Amino acid sequence: MTSTHPSTLDGWFAGRLPDDWFAEAPDVAADNDEILVIGRLPEPSYPGGADDAAIAAARRARIQRFREDTREQRMRIADEAEQRTGRKVAWGARCGDEEQIFTALAIPVMTRLRMRERETLDTLVSAGVARSRSEALAWCVRLVREHEGDWIQQLRDALVAVREARAAGPNPA
Repeated sequence: MTSTHPSTLDGWFAGRLPDDWFAEAPDVAADNDEILVIGRLPEPSYPGGADDAAIAAARRARIQRFREDTREQRMRIADEAEQRTGRKVAWGARCGDEEQIFTALAIPVMTRLRMRERETLDTLVSAGVARSRSEALAWCVRLVREHEGDWIQQLRDALVAVREARAAGPNPA
């Protein structure tokens, strides 16, 4: 894989993954450190009169079976992708409303915070919202992503346009 453009990654995984793994082409997302592949599994057959709890349990069991049955092959594919892209591969599966991510990376991030920001994190820890400052900061990032998702997506789209404009521009000699 000479290019790691998102469409190239989508194509490579679509061609590399066994056809019987997922009900449709998997979702492939990537950043500078990791590639995340999430596939939709077919719905299991439910017993007659199954309630919501039974359906959720069947879906979670379907995801767990997929995780166990495909482990060795997923590891081989992940090793190939890592050699080609220099990024780790994380996996996940979705069945109905249930989704589970396996093997995802947690990348440490260094930051300098002033007293007011530390106080905010410490309040979240003291209140039991988080176990540590690190977990509190991750919680804050998730909160921004959930409540400002459209705005974050606009920024991502703008960055893609900037990269494309730079690539199309003249090469400095």
